[in-house]
Amino acid sequence: MNEAMNELRSIVMRAQNKWTDTGLARVAMVRAEACANQVYQPMLHLVLQGSKTLSIGDQVLEYRPLTYFLVPVDVPATGEIYPSGPGEPYLALSLTLNPCVIATLLADEVKSGEQSLAHCFSAVTAPPELIDAWLRMMRLMDRPNEAAVLAPMIEREILFRVLQGPLGGMLREIARPDGRLEQIRRATLWIREHYTEPFRVEPLAAMSDMSVAAFYRHFKATSGMTPIQYQKRLRLLRARWLLLFDPRDAASIAFSVGYESASQFSREYARLFGMPPVRDAARFRAPPARQAGL
Repeated sequence: MNEAMNELRSIVMRAQNKWTDTGLARVAMVRAEACANQVYQPMLHLVLQGSKTLSIGDQVLEYRPLTYFLVPVDVPATGEIYPSGPGEPYLALSLTLNPCVIATLLADEVKSGEQSLAHCFSAVTAPPELIDAWLRMMRLMDRPNEAAVLAPMIEREILFRVLQGPLGGMLREIARPDGRLEQIRRATLWIREHYTEPFRVEPLAAMSDMSVAAFYRHFKATSGMTPIQYQKRLRLLRARWLLLFDPRDAASIAFSVGYESASQFSREYARLFGMPPVRDAARFRAPPARQAGL
């Protein structure tokens, strides 16, 4: 397995310092040395080198090499990336989850018994069979003539291996068109599209075909946060991006992402990112020599 991991790492070292397209459907790779603040789409995520911590709601989760995890719905998360050492950046792979592909596997599956849903975002050690399937998938980057035929087959194998593991129950739930994850997914998509607007939970619960109490419970179990916390995290992630790339002042940006109070925005921003918005943005805008204190 060490040889397979070394080959996988060498392939993923081609990635940029962001999620990089591989030319293979739904497969992306990353080589990173900085923070991991983003909205994660439903995906299977495999860590190859280095480690990552993600803050999702009130949870702080750690992912080490040779572990994988599932993101069941769109989730705004903040985090840190830790390279293994000098010249050894964080390396990871992702497979965007297609419920239709998973459903075709379930149609042929013979289950030995019901599996309960694992805790969302749990880290699981990747077995050798899963690593081998990923390696064969990534080799197809250099074999485009073979990829059209073989990549869909290997994607099914990767998903099959996950179905057989501790996160199989969650993967099955993702494929159910009438399951609770699909119901919550509708709500998260609505919040993402209307994140600057105030909302009431009752219409979202009705949209999800749940009582308000059940909606709260399932939303937090699935996304790691309440609907209001989810909206706030979306606003703050968007605000941070705007602070780095938009010339407007912090108060204007606060109002543009839905805040009615600039002081409340500053407090919540500092609570999430560790310092007020203006100071945080200045760290990234300052010349390298100034950041180093020279």
